Amino acid sequence: MSAHARKPLVSLVVPFHDEDEAIDAFFAATLPILESVESVRFEIVCINDGSRDDTLDKLIDIAAGDSRVRIVDLTRRFGKEAALTAGIDEAAGTAVILIDADLQDPPALIPAMVQRWLAGAEVVAAKRTDRMCDPLMQRVAAALYYRVHNRLSEVEMPENVGDFRLMDRQVVDALRALPERRRFMKGLFAWVGYRIEIIEYTRAPRSGGRSKFSGWRRWNFALEGITSFSTVPLRVWTYIGLA
Repeated sequence: MSAHARKPLVSLVVPFHDEDEAIDAFFAATLPILESVESVRFEIVCINDGSRDDTLDKLIDIAAGDSRVRIVDLTRRFGKEAALTAGIDEAAGTAVILIDADLQDPPALIPAMVQRWLAGAEVVAAKRTDRMCDPLMQRVAAALYYRVHNRLSEVEMPENVGDFRLMDRQVVDALRALPERRRFMKGLFAWVGYRIEIIEYTRAPRSGGRSKFSGWRRWNFALEGITSFSTVPLRVWTYIGLA
């Protein structure tokens, strides 16, 4: 076995939905950073979440020229949570990094994440310290959501910590063992426990395309998060029914 093959494998899991405008920029920014980390090997698991543009064709072209790139092609749009779940299930790495394709999650943090993991961290999560590139209403809604969720929920979520994180294989296996079919990933990350180390960063504008989360999708996503990890809404409706 070569020295390269003995290095631990780290899987990047990247969901894509109609991201043909962002794909080239993502790989141009990410591949040199991955290649600079000499202590590990990488694979990139790309999940095509029912894209209707040229996303899948572009991913196929990239994978044809780079054996580290693998594609999971979902039959329709299932949503980001399902896409992340599919990618986590497919990832072969000893550690798994979840990252978006729009470069708002900076790939430049990956070497520091890997370094902390090699030093013993179980989870290394990225925390947004500045969201000024997001619309004002989105920032206000996010702050309100975290406040309400953490007040009602039995599981506290760290504020402004999204999906961008590195997880050790034991954490990944714990997530995969959970029985939930409809998954609110941020809540599940908190639910499984494990020690979390935080890396802070400033959120950047999208590299291309536009956000696929409409106001309605965000609203449904927020409700899913609260109802999945709190019995308060159920108790409220029970009291109303008994009144």
